[in-house]
Amino acid sequence: MSILIKNVLHAEQQTDIYIEKNLIKKISPNITNKADHIIDGTGKAAIPGFYNTHTHAAMTLTRGFSDDLVVQEWLEKKIWPFEAKLSAEDIYWGTKLACLEMIKTGTLFFSDMYWFFNTTAQAVDEMGLRAAISGVLLDLFDEAKMKEQIKQNEQFYSQMEKFSDRLQYVVGPHSIYTVSEKSLKWAKDFAKETGCKLHIHLSETEKEVKDCLEKHGKRPVEYLEEIGFLGPNVILAHALWLDKNEIDIIQSNQVNIAHLPISNMKLSSGVLQYNLLKKSNITLTLGTDGCASNNNLDMIEEMKVASILAKLTTGDPTIFPAEEVFEMATKNGAELFGINSGIIKEGKVADLILINLDHHSMVPLHNLISNLVYSANGNIVDTTICDGKILMKNGIVEDEDLIKSEVRRLLKNIN
Repeated sequence: MSILIKNVLHAEQQTDIYIEKNLIKKISPNITNKADHIIDGTGKAAIPGFYNTHTHAAMTLTRGFSDDLVVQEWLEKKIWPFEAKLSAEDIYWGTKLACLEMIKTGTLFFSDMYWFFNTTAQAVDEMGLRAAISGVLLDLFDEAKMKEQIKQNEQFYSQMEKFSDRLQYVVGPHSIYTVSEKSLKWAKDFAKETGCKLHIHLSETEKEVKDCLEKHGKRPVEYLEEIGFLGPNVILAHALWLDKNEIDIIQSNQVNIAHLPISNMKLSSGVLQYNLLKKSNITLTLGTDGCASNNNLDMIEEMKVASILAKLTTGDPTIFPAEEVFEMATKNGAELFGINSGIIKEGKVADLILINLDHHSMVPLHNLISNLVYSANGNIVDTTICDGKILMKNGIVEDEDLIKSEVRRLLKNIN
């Protein structure tokens, strides 16, 4: 399949973009190549799609279900009992709803951690997005559960060939307070053996740090270093409560961090030490977390909050400028997950979105990236192209009404 986008704004000039199969073949004014699909880019700008590096996709089912509570009460009395009722069918449609929201708001990749691996993978595959899907490890220090989940993860990995190469398997131990040391060490060894990423929640709350000190005599990052878990393939979700030694350990082990500002603020979990992490040249990416604690998957909204939160907490209005947070939400995520994308350039994979420059939030256009980060939200996305395939055009996604109606139907039986 080929796509020709005519007269679109890119790199501060009007140009054409020619896509063949799944690659950007040519960027130049007045391209005359024939194409299967021709898109009029007049009044639009082409930008790379967003990389949501930590979420729980099917938790769209919990959007607005329980808000404004303390974390432990929220989890134990509301979220976990609700999740215990979910079936594979629920997860399938909840994941499809998440994919719909991401397509509509310009996200082309997400790193997921949730139950029902195969169901999630099937839903993502059908929707046409990219994803790194975690085989969850959450053994609650039970030996039998550990063995069962290790076996499941080995099976998940072996089944990846039945899905598109847009999908990656990731080993996903939930956290140090829900996963035994044996499971963590197995996850580390299996990730090394298979070349996969390791994705874990860490240092999300002050209580987690205090509990780790009491149990292990070390802080969370120090504990993971001691058991040999850390390395360049590791992604820490949250990583809020770090001391100087932990930051040094993260730097020396080339560990990556997924920053989730809105979820952290809503749950009053803490604040990422952006200025210290930036000075240490630690790779930072951006994510939304799940809809239970955000309550949406809008990466454009997430960029604004990330930037202004850093400015507020450091007292420095010059820190975390728009261009930097935009790279964090695009290029950094693509590089972390080894995808030849994240920027629009000849030879790169055709993962891009077209945004509506006539939207009121984009007028006037003194600076495209500034408007995008500080003014806009996901409603400005007009067209979404992933892996050279058009997933949305003129704001319309195939089967979106069916997805919404199925979620509404299923929730009547869950609540």
